[in-house]
Amino acid sequence: MLLNESLCMELSADDIAAVERLAGRPATTDDQRGLLLKSLPRMRERHQVLRTSSLAEDQSPAIAFHLPVPATKSADDGVVLPVSSIQTWDGEMGSLAFAPVFFLAELIRAQRVTSRQLVELCLDRMDRFAPDLYCVVSRVSGEVALAEADRADAEIASGNYRGPLHGIPYGVKDSFATVHLPTTDGVRRWADRILGYDAEAVKRLRDAGAVLLAKLSMGELAMDDVWFGGKTRNPWFPEAGSSGSSAGSASAVAAGLLPFALGGETWGSIISPSAICGTTGLRPTFGRLPRTGVSALSWSLDKIGPMTRSVADCALIMDVLRGADGADVSAMEAPFSCDFTAPLAGLRVGYDVAGWDALSKSGEGAESLLAMYNAAKETMERLLGTTLIPVHLPEMTPEYNTLPMGIIDVEGAASYAAFIADGGLDELVRQGEDNWPNIFRLAQTVPATEYLQAQRVRSHLQSEISRVLEGIDAYITPSCWGESLRYTNLTGHPEVITRCGFTEVAGMPVSLSIVGDLWNESAALRVAYAYEQEAGWHTRTPKN
Repeated sequence: MLLNESLCMELSADDIAAVERLAGRPATTDDQRGLLLKSLPRMRERHQVLRTSSLAEDQSPAIAFHLPVPATKSADDGVVLPVSSIQTWDGEMGSLAFAPVFFLAELIRAQRVTSRQLVELCLDRMDRFAPDLYCVVSRVSGEVALAEADRADAEIASGNYRGPLHGIPYGVKDSFATVHLPTTDGVRRWADRILGYDAEAVKRLRDAGAVLLAKLSMGELAMDDVWFGGKTRNPWFPEAGSSGSSAGSASAVAAGLLPFALGGETWGSIISPSAICGTTGLRPTFGRLPRTGVSALSWSLDKIGPMTRSVADCALIMDVLRGADGADVSAMEAPFSCDFTAPLAGLRVGYDVAGWDALSKSGEGAESLLAMYNAAKETMERLLGTTLIPVHLPEMTPEYNTLPMGIIDVEGAASYAAFIADGGLDELVRQGEDNWPNIFRLAQTVPATEYLQAQRVRSHLQSEISRVLEGIDAYITPSCWGESLRYTNLTGHPEVITRCGFTEVAGMPVSLSIVGDLWNESAALRVAYAYEQEAGWHTRTPKN
């Protein structure tokens, strides 16, 4: 094997001493450095082989993160949706731009509305609003989309109704592979990259009769809301961004361009843009939905989930997508049953004390935000007929503070190794200290021992969170305040987010999160739905 020029360079004891200082490691002796100098060339050669190996885009490592499914038998009845009063619809198509999926599904099933009409509505709204929001990267042609809609209408008319997503238009984050559209990951060099296959989630939605219309913007390599086409905008306040990295999914749904979209989350990428844009989002239990065909940032942390306008929509979409596929080694078969018509009596719900404390100490504007969250807490207690239980999440420690970036950075640098080796980092729009180019270069210096140690700390946190959640079904927390978002992404717990108000000055949405126990999205969804329907914030729409 021919070694590249950097591998042929002579190494010295001074080089080893410099690495020890860089890593903060104890200094070795002269004899120990002599042994290292003999061994390092072989190690560098092995590393070079790994860096330049040709691996498929979706090849995951042999180490997988698994959440055990409870051995106890539970119901697996899927979703019982709330009753839709479609008789109240006045026939105005424009009003359906912000209607929930379960309402649209009943209209389609009753053949009061066709899939073609909904697709035409969405295509028109994308034409009008998407350019200013920078939320759509690529679109299925109108001809193809309408042909799919006509096929759905013909099936429904003949009595072949596939279920509540039949004929419903949707979009996906641009990390989901699609057979005919580019998958860019928000990166300019991949603007025309056709992978030639569909992500498993896209396949399952197609089998359910849903109609794909668009690939939606994401921050470069799944960070924030800036991509090669610009900064994705917030429909409520276009001067602001939509947060990320599922930026376009949140923006498009909030603006009424699509009834629902799929997003992905490693460390807040469904929850954060949902909070900023006021969409309803669900980050399911890690392993609930297969990620096959979705670009990986962090194999042990990545989740996918729906972004919608109603809690019930999140449940029915998750129900279609859930289950192992034989390819994603972390995807599991686990029962799911969510009855939105059942009373909340008996559910044990807590509130995140540290989240409330963090908000109260946040400075200017805290008082009005605190009033909104306290009002939401009171509404929740009224719905449950009991006071909420104080929940004390583990205190932040120096070890926990190294997470999750000590894991994400390393796994991300490995996932995008070929892109990095080919000079791709130099092409990214954002080049600051806290952006991927610098982060990934730094991650390449992290020893494997430190990465595995971080995973051990994560395992300890998992045990701590499980202990805290004993005896409760769910807890509420101010979205993106405190440590709940960080902790639950590491532990794999599900989270639902819904609106609980709007800021006084800018009129921006304010959101409440409901966190459930592992594999118990149902409790969080039912609590969130009851609050959503009682509070009514989800019915407000942005001006456009």
